Amino acid sequence: MKSLLFAAAVVAVVLWPESLAVEGANLTAQMQADAGSGGGFRGQFCYTLDDVYIGWEIVMEFNTDVRGIQAVDGVLVGGTSGCSRRWVMANKPYSGIHQSGFHLCIRMSGSVCGGGTAHATGTLINLSHDTMQNIPPAPTVAGAQSMKYNYPEVLQKSILFYEAQRSGKLPHNNRIPWRGDSAVHDHGANGEDLTGGWYDAGDNVKFNFPMAFSTTLLCWGLLEYKEAYSKAGQLDHMYDCIRWPLEYLVKCHTKPNELYVQVGNGQQDHTQWTSPELMDDNRPAYKVDASHPGSDVADETAAAMACGYLAFKEKVFQRRPIFTRKSIHYESNNYTDELVWGGLWLHKATGENSYLQDAQASYEKGPAWGFSWDEKLAGNMVLMCDATHGALGKDDVVATMVAWSPGPDGFGPPFTYTPKCLAWRLQWGALRYSANTAFVALLAAKRGLNKSEYNQWAMCQIHYALGDAGRSFVCGFGKNPPTQPHHRGASCPVRPAPCNWEAQQNPGPNPHVLYGALVGGPGNHDDYTDSRMDFTHNEVACDYNAGFQGAVAGLLQLAIDHELPDPTSCGHC
Repeated sequence: MKSLLFAAAVVAVVLWPESLAVEGANLTAQMQADAGSGGGFRGQFCYTLDDVYIGWEIVMEFNTDVRGIQAVDGVLVGGTSGCSRRWVMANKPYSGIHQSGFHLCIRMSGSVCGGGTAHATGTLINLSHDTMQNIPPAPTVAGAQSMKYNYPEVLQKSILFYEAQRSGKLPHNNRIPWRGDSAVHDHGANGEDLTGGWYDAGDNVKFNFPMAFSTTLLCWGLLEYKEAYSKAGQLDHMYDCIRWPLEYLVKCHTKPNELYVQVGNGQQDHTQWTSPELMDDNRPAYKVDASHPGSDVADETAAAMACGYLAFKEKVFQRRPIFTRKSIHYESNNYTDELVWGGLWLHKATGENSYLQDAQASYEKGPAWGFSWDEKLAGNMVLMCDATHGALGKDDVVATMVAWSPGPDGFGPPFTYTPKCLAWRLQWGALRYSANTAFVALLAAKRGLNKSEYNQWAMCQIHYALGDAGRSFVCGFGKNPPTQPHHRGASCPVRPAPCNWEAQQNPGPNPHVLYGALVGGPGNHDDYTDSRMDFTHNEVACDYNAGFQGAVAGLLQLAIDHELPDPTSCGHC
């Protein structure tokens, strides 16, 4: 591979005011006060809670100016000083979670500014709920084949998940009310602006490798199934979705031979449980360069930018030397598949034959174990089939689908299928692997390879995640969806309440619905517990949703074309 492609995404001019509203009935109480000397007083507001509280805020309105308010059971909000009639307090880090029926008393003290007796009304606000409760329904696709599951709704909510993962200064049209500006000081070693991008999963780190892969895969789905996105009413949102990480990846290319590939330290981040908005600014940045090479992540970034070029068609090409060895924290097991992946996307974007020749030189034949940020073999097969008009890659796609069928898989024991027919490759993100392979199957079918068989297999794998297993594995969608995904931001109460490990250990649902997020999925016997403490099966991640979303778009396109298989064919494996 002789060069990298970097291209600027279409830049939108936006404003970034932050607003966050809380809905629901508030409780009011009169202050119970004891007079002290010199105009001082001690008071408390008592409430019998009528709901579960994950965090709270109390707005105290006095009849006269008071000063020197000392919060006993909370933390003052807003930095009020001097004399004022209005004071606001939020819960302390370990005093926010209470069950319905709990008798909560909030104590404070202060003094009257001009003499007299202080009286006050305290309005208690439950910070466990945000305004994102009623999402407009996704459009009905006129003339489409009947669908067992609402594919347009799944696309709509999956895009919302990526909006919930945004880092940096949020745009004026932010649709996630519980998210605010975060990590606005992310920078490189010399002060380079590294704001933006997506948080990787349920943590607050930006790992460019899976981020770039997710962007490439989402972009690929858009290129293949643009009509489906358009008729689902999601085309503009989808362009915004992929533009967000593309603009960040452009920032990361700070010098001809320098690419930032990570912001935040994973080990350090995992010692904290808080929302992105409340984390500290101690976020180291990591880069690859001539002295610290990383060919895999560099080629993945090139692939994302090449696909972005194809999607937007308004890019500037820049050729840069790549690096030949791995040296960063988040790296793949084998960089040759990224060499092929990046080369094929560059060939697709430029038409230059040299990129194809480089890709062919490193291309690996045979079945693929899976398809993820760490292994691009299955995707390479489809791209190579396109580039060579079927001369190379076609047989490998077929071999991969044979390996993923019930029976011997070529990698050891027979491929594991759960009793309810999920193709179960690995406990870590089981649904991620099946969904990504479903996307590959749909791409292969679109190219005429075993069309009916691959379309049916892909549909059944996606339908498992949407509800055929007896429950949905997509947050905020379908029957009995997950309510406790392992996700810091979604588990935290509305600001200004603090957030820490208490929120992680909350036995109830997350305060915020992480709409559209695909959780890791079940064990190999369809066993699953909805608990954020179980990060193996309840983690969410940008790369988990990428192939899944593309596959859903592919199924919607089949419905538009009246080629969707019979859904009753699923469940027989």
